[in-house]
Amino acid sequence: MRVALLVEGARARSGAGWPDRLAAGLPEHEFERFLLLAGPAAEQPRPGERVLALRGPRPAGRPPGAVRRRPYARAYEQLVRALVLPGERDGFAPALHRLAELARQDGALPAFLASGRAHQVLERTWRSPGADTAAGQPLVHDVLVAGDLLEQCLRPLAADWYGEQPGGLGAVDLCHVVGGGPAALPALIAKELHGVPFVLTEHGLHLREQYLGYRQAPYRWPVRALLLSFFRQLTTETYRQAALLTPGSRYDREWQLRCGADPERIRVVHRDLPAAGRPAAGPEPETPTLVWAGRLTPAADPELMLHAFARVRAEAPTARLLFCGPEGQPGHRAHCAALADRLGLTVGERGAVRFADRLPAAERWALGTVAVFSHRTLPVPAPLAEAMLSGRAVVATDVGVAREVLGPAGLLVPPCDPAALAGACLALLGDRERRERLGRAGRQRAVERFAVEPSTAAFRDVYLEVVSQWPAFPAADPAPGTLPRPFARPAEYWVAGPPRSVAARVRTS
Repeated sequence: MRVALLVEGARARSGAGWPDRLAAGLPEHEFERFLLLAGPAAEQPRPGERVLALRGPRPAGRPPGAVRRRPYARAYEQLVRALVLPGERDGFAPALHRLAELARQDGALPAFLASGRAHQVLERTWRSPGADTAAGQPLVHDVLVAGDLLEQCLRPLAADWYGEQPGGLGAVDLCHVVGGGPAALPALIAKELHGVPFVLTEHGLHLREQYLGYRQAPYRWPVRALLLSFFRQLTTETYRQAALLTPGSRYDREWQLRCGADPERIRVVHRDLPAAGRPAAGPEPETPTLVWAGRLTPAADPELMLHAFARVRAEAPTARLLFCGPEGQPGHRAHCAALADRLGLTVGERGAVRFADRLPAAERWALGTVAVFSHRTLPVPAPLAEAMLSGRAVVATDVGVAREVLGPAGLLVPPCDPAALAGACLALLGDRERRERLGRAGRQRAVERFAVEPSTAAFRDVYLEVVSQWPAFPAADPAPGTLPRPFARPAEYWVAGPPRSVAARVRTS
């Protein structure tokens, strides 16, 4: 079958990301990539991919004329009212489809969204009685900023990706959205226009990431509230329309259920890791060493690790602590170094505590005796799984996906409890046989769950499940009395021949 991969983010261009591994693992299917880049499209698209830049200069095009501005303004007003008026949430999806329809007719949507008329509509609706601004009335500056941000979010509606021509979303059997957010907009439009079903894969929830990211966004609160309302309603509509949701963990599944997803349409598929094929780390270092990995941020709680390590040093004076990871917040490394000094821990190349910016995962875990995660939140399995694949015993705080990933193959301790964390580290440092047993069990568990083959096999079943239950050409008008076919495209559809309408292809096949 033909599968359209809809991916947002610059890392999708690397050629070695998860979508590429998925396509390589399913050679029986034909994949076409539709990439929504976070920045301007500086590179030429590779064969079989189409690119749309979500940032940077807006697509070229003239704004609509006086007559055409009216339907644009009505549809945009309906969208904004759905964002700011709690009683008009149901107008969100119809407004999206109406704007996409107008964009297909004349391609003037980006220019309209950047026009003064669109800003007038946004300002008037945003300041209407009953609008949920959450923190005072928006200023004119807020209107201009929010208008630009909405234009960038809505750019996929004006993409030239729709239709049944080769390379169009109407010519595929299935859309696979990776990540959610604006990448789901083309799938929603393709389903509305052509009846193409779509699968949504989230490795870490897009909506949760937006909420965390907008905490420090350089915008006033009314702008942040408006954009978060957009992403919240887009997520709700995506969950409602998706044929299947494939979160990367049961932890993400619980979040999807809280956002209104149907539990009957959720299949947990763990994201594969290239490290699954890597051999285990070599012999342990002579000096007992705890390796902590992650970004130096308050959420990773390196301070807890330092307090726990001070207790470890009291019992094991030769122990060392290695922090591996970049500084996620300016000044946080200096803060941690100052805390270590106050706790009586020397910092430096030969001290009790050492900081290393970036080390490859294979080298990082080989330098340690035990891998430790003191985080306050662990939303994705990859860091824990990579530590388990090294064959080192793992200690982690019982947050996020830790219990799901580690299971009985590691030690879990309560978060924000330095005594419990120190006790678990000392128990493993003092028992080599137990470390080796947990290391082997952890590696076996990680290989079984995060190897490439189980992930691709799961998506092979997911694709078959979706297309086998989706009627062929549901948007067509077949002859009375005919039953829908079990697959989205019969084999004859791909036979070269003169162009025919969808309904004609259904009747003749």
